[in-house]
Amino acid sequence: MKTLVGEIVTIPAYRAMGLKWEGAYAEVPQLKELIIQMSKRVGEFAFAKEPETQLGLSYHLRSDGFVHYSVFEVDEQQEILPGMIEIIVPEMTYLIVKHPKGKNIGATYTGIYQWFKECDYQPLKEKGIEYFDDLPIKHERYPVDRDLEDPHFDILIPIELKS
Repeated sequence: MKTLVGEIVTIPAYRAMGLKWEGAYAEVPQLKELIIQMSKRVGEFAFAKEPETQLGLSYHLRSDGFVHYSVFEVDEQQEILPGMIEIIVPEMTYLIVKHPKGKNIGATYTGIYQWFKECDYQPLKEKGIEYFDDLPIKHERYPVDRDLEDPHFDILIPIELKS
């Protein structure tokens, strides 16, 4: 059994702002463009809490794809900027795994899937919502100055104890 290197952390609720994308897996190249566009707009925020950390919040609410928010955490006094949306992320407990530069992203996620098979936790599924992936909610934290061809980032999977 390969041990996954991660930690379990509860993160308080927070407010984020940015761009929303919804599409099929085949349309992911459009999402990549949106993420780059959002990384260039961080300077428009007067009240970004961590302007050097871009967030990618993915929710697998479609059978053929997902909904993604490319955002930055902002303070309450930040006004919603033109063309952007806000999202309030509730307090959740996460498995946090660091994906290192130079490693295959698919392999990192395979390790996460395996970890869930061997532990007392399961991915969080919000009640009354239908999801279409074994990891229904995926949050990622990227350094703004990352290498887009070989990124390093944190993967955060909301979790709950198995029932």
